[in-house]
Amino acid sequence: MRKAESFLKMAAAALQMEKTSGYGGFGRRQNSSCSASPIRGGTLISMALLFFLTLSTPCAVCVRADDSSSIYHTPLAGEPGEVVFMGEKVAIPPLDRSDMTSITLGASLLTPQQGGTTALPVAVFYHRRIKEHYRARYTVSLFVNELEYDKNLGGVELVTHFENYTLPVQQSEVLEGAEMKGTSLYWGTLLGSMGVGWRIPVHPLEVDNDLRLQLLGRVGYFYAKLGSDTAADLSVPSDTMLYGARGRVHYDTMRRNLLELPHKGFAAGGDLDFMHRDRWSDQSATATLDGNRNYLQLSGYLAGAAGIPGRSERDRLIYCAYAGHTFNNNGDRFNAFRLNGASFPSEADDVVRPHYTGIIYDNIPVTSYATVSAGYRRELTFFLYLSLYGSYIWADRATVEGGNRVVFRDKEAGAGTITLDSAFLWDSSFYLAYTWESGMIRNGRSGGGYTVMWNKLF
Repeated sequence: MRKAESFLKMAAAALQMEKTSGYGGFGRRQNSSCSASPIRGGTLISMALLFFLTLSTPCAVCVRADDSSSIYHTPLAGEPGEVVFMGEKVAIPPLDRSDMTSITLGASLLTPQQGGTTALPVAVFYHRRIKEHYRARYTVSLFVNELEYDKNLGGVELVTHFENYTLPVQQSEVLEGAEMKGTSLYWGTLLGSMGVGWRIPVHPLEVDNDLRLQLLGRVGYFYAKLGSDTAADLSVPSDTMLYGARGRVHYDTMRRNLLELPHKGFAAGGDLDFMHRDRWSDQSATATLDGNRNYLQLSGYLAGAAGIPGRSERDRLIYCAYAGHTFNNNGDRFNAFRLNGASFPSEADDVVRPHYTGIIYDNIPVTSYATVSAGYRRELTFFLYLSLYGSYIWADRATVEGGNRVVFRDKEAGAGTITLDSAFLWDSSFYLAYTWESGMIRNGRSGGGYTVMWNKLF
């Protein structure tokens, strides 16, 4: 039997992918910024080669043989185990999932570009620690961060949360794939929350399986300022304090596999948010007579995986659905939900964010939305997973009318995504994805995109 640590090296040797960067595994986060790195057209070639090599090695024969047996079990996150790879036994060591730190690096290439965006770099630091008396989770990417610390007070939790969305670049809207520079503004939000929470462990009793209820008070700050391309007639809101409240429910029975991908079970929940903007002029042409200084938003989600009757654990159905609504037409480009993509939702706290397609792109502002994705994932071998899924979305999407007037209009679109998740060298994993999409991302223009991400666990 090989030593426990050897299975990643064996995987890399079999796949001949030492020079490929990627993404997969734990601590996924889509909103981040760093200096750009080049992405080459060889991504698809590498993906195809990787798939061919896997199916043509002796491992593929083992996979087909294992499918005829009812005793095969997919290695699950955190659990020790043993698998046979290319005729040799490989031991998988246990992993303490209550204390995890990772870094994710990568980029997306959009073809054609989304407005003025051709490529998006990603760099995220992730940390999660769950102990008897507290729970901490941090995702840090300089300009978009989320920090949470929950203290157990004996049956009740004191919940503290901070998030900021403060990109140091002008943000503009997109129409028919083109950037509408007249809508450009520098703007951002910083928001702190504090309140009470209740957490109840649920089956299968992993560290991320629980029922959570939270009631939070929220205080924050919004700012906006002109950019070099801002049109003279564009409405620019005043800087203002933010006050509000959030109610949250989260239920997670999902069991993850070795790469932290959904294997069975589901996660579901929702948020109800009320916010008051202290100094505000109406930014919505369809708002009620009282304007949209105050707004109420409701969002919900469902994500999970299940087996296929008559098939082994290597074959899984995956699905997710998200919906959100801003009441009384009080939405605008500054309080809108922000849709994005990336790997299929899995991590317990990241699963709450609306997901559309498997690539990363500039956030899509929407005031109401409903999206559903469903597909199939194949375990090619214990460290390598191929996924295919389709997505549909309806949304009130931000668009531009009358030169520089930002409004929201109904829009529908669909997408198809193929992804490859794999273990890699140095306790890391990578993620490759290609998506074709019919027009939501670029607001009227269809196109594709490639994503390559690498995740290193420390």
